[in-house]
Amino acid sequence: MLGVRSLARVAGELRRDITAARDRDPAARGVSPVEILATWPGVQALLAHRVSHALHGAGLPLLPRSITMVTRTLTGIEIHPAAAVGNGLFIDHGAGVVIGETARIGDDVTLYQGVTLGGTGFATGKRHPTVQDNVTIGSGAKLLGPITIGHGAKIGANSVVIHDVPPNSTVVGNPGHPVRVDGRRPEGPDADWVHLPDPLAEAIAGLASRISALERAVAEINSGSPSRPRAPAPALSPVAEVSPLRPVRGPNPAGG
Repeated sequence: MLGVRSLARVAGELRRDITAARDRDPAARGVSPVEILATWPGVQALLAHRVSHALHGAGLPLLPRSITMVTRTLTGIEIHPAAAVGNGLFIDHGAGVVIGETARIGDDVTLYQGVTLGGTGFATGKRHPTVQDNVTIGSGAKLLGPITIGHGAKIGANSVVIHDVPPNSTVVGNPGHPVRVDGRRPEGPDADWVHLPDPLAEAIAGLASRISALERAVAEINSGSPSRPRAPAPALSPVAEVSPLRPVRGPNPAGG
């Protein structure tokens, strides 16, 4: 039986979840807590997970996974009953969000739709990510393996992260590359994915600029030197003879 302390704890967690939705979702501004609880799938999935997590911790069979299955059907969000979720998690929209069994999520984390906190391979033990406090993970990002996402980090949309992420850094690309935003901590849990830095694009732009400078230097050298006779074009190699292929008879090496 649930005691008074348990009910008070659940009420406090639910109040903080609703506050997180109101603070981080512009669509929730001015919406009543009852409406948020009734129509925000992220809040509903989180509430159901807290129940299934408690039942899983109590050792009950079948029921925790059944709650997870029903919640996934209704909200599109799948959180394993064994996953540890901190306070103030906000899942915006939530369709396609998957949180694995050994995942650990800190406080005040924001996830957008399509995020996966998944494992790699078939190893047992800790095989899912650990996400520390105040982390924001963009739409479609995939975090795979027993990696650690540092406090205050920001994961760009559609990034694939397979290595640890330093605190207060931003990750973009596939595979994900940790970068800094002007050498400073990314500001807040906002979703300004448009202005995230792209180190690969910056490197390619630098190479293109260098090539242009070299081409200009070569053109200046050629324009200032007397005309030189061009070397004769190399002789064309003889055309190779092509033998037509013939079908090979016999048993199929793939079987069947």
